[in-house]
Amino acid sequence: MTEKLLGSIEAGGTKFVVAVADFDFNVKEITQFPTTTPEETLAKVINFFKFFEVAAIGIGSFGPIDVNVDSKTYGHVLNTPKEEWSGFDFLGTLKAAFDIPMYFTTDVNSSAYGEYTKGSASGADSVVYFTLGTGVGGGAIQGGQFISGIAHSEMGHATVIAHPEDAYVGGCPFHSNHCFEGLAAGPTLEGRTGIKGEKIPRDHKVFDFISYYAGQIAFNTFVNMAPEKIVFGGSVLQETDMAKVREYFKQFNNNYVATPDLEDLIVRPSIKNNGSATIGNFGLALKALKE
Repeated sequence: MTEKLLGSIEAGGTKFVVAVADFDFNVKEITQFPTTTPEETLAKVINFFKFFEVAAIGIGSFGPIDVNVDSKTYGHVLNTPKEEWSGFDFLGTLKAAFDIPMYFTTDVNSSAYGEYTKGSASGADSVVYFTLGTGVGGGAIQGGQFISGIAHSEMGHATVIAHPEDAYVGGCPFHSNHCFEGLAAGPTLEGRTGIKGEKIPRDHKVFDFISYYAGQIAFNTFVNMAPEKIVFGGSVLQETDMAKVREYFKQFNNNYVATPDLEDLIVRPSIKNNGSATIGNFGLALKALKE
């Protein structure tokens, strides 16, 4: 008898990562390919899963996407800089190929769920996860449910105060240097220095700026939501930056609100090989199957 498996689709703006795992989230097969047109990319996704007996699929997608199950465009990609994807019926295309339960959410929500179920936030009732990469996004979970309303959150575009020494004009086309993404996303590193981010020494002043904004957004998050864990994923911040992030959090808090030990509150992902979203998608696939 063929083994039933869970499926994961991590749909990024640059690449797709697709995988299958058993019900204990042990990966059986994983592959990736570039994000091209929706038709070409989804054809590769569908072809991958045809070789397995998949019981359910969890999907974490770049956005904006429509996650409101009562909306007429639920499962669609909304207006996005990747113009050929705007309006594309992502979920409907998959459903036409596979009549199985699916869970559709943002890529950062998938990462949050991965850390919530199997990672650094495992055992916590509430977690907020931020990813700092090409863009900045955030996802929040309480009691096993994503916190959202008529749309998914856009935490990367929350307003922040610029560091007094940071003269950068900002990288967000909508909010310039007034939002978290505009000041802390990966491209802002090269925008400030003219050097590719991965080639900048970690003791460069630019990482102090990023830590300042991360500490500020962590403080804003805590006074707004008081989560048990705040996780910073993505390639921009590293473990060596976390002490500064926590120190800036303390400065913004100024002894106002009582917090857990900041080393326990503000953490990095613990799932290896940048696999938080994949593990999260397996968990969401299982959730869809049970519901």
